[in-house]
Amino acid sequence: MLHYKDIQEKTNRILDLTSLMVEEFEALVPAFEAAFVKHMQQWTMEGKPRTARSYTPYANSPLPTAEDRLLFILSYLKVAALQVAHGTLFGMSQSNANKWIHILLPVLEQTLIAAGDLPARQLQALSERLAQLRDTQADAAPLFFMMAPNDQSRVPRTPMSKKRVIAARKSDTP
Repeated sequence: MLHYKDIQEKTNRILDLTSLMVEEFEALVPAFEAAFVKHMQQWTMEGKPRTARSYTPYANSPLPTAEDRLLFILSYLKVAALQVAHGTLFGMSQSNANKWIHILLPVLEQTLIAAGDLPARQLQALSERLAQLRDTQADAAPLFFMMAPNDQSRVPRTPMSKKRVIAARKSDTP
């Protein structure tokens, strides 16, 4: 089973699984855990409103720590694995992995909204965000998409009209 404590020293492994450096991952954990607890106080594992008992983590949870829960959902989003495979990686059944995914996706979304890091979904929102970045980072180096285009590439172009190139495109040889 995959647990954060087993791989936290392997910075490349965390980067490969989540696209975050260890420092970025660990900085996200407290906000993610606060959003998770808030979510679980309102909803059960089955997605029903919580009415009777308050939430307490159960002892034999497949995702016992906040780091494990964040690793689970970030690696699911990055790898886009089948739920069966992802569940197996974290030591749970497909149905249990499905429950955790449906719980942790809105929690991650709320965490990113609170941090102001949710990706823009519309062009207008993206342009507003880029304008804010441009205003706040006036002295910093420009972002790659705000740079002027470079000169034409110096790589030699393949002449597509030569007889042998045309013949190669038309041939049926494997």
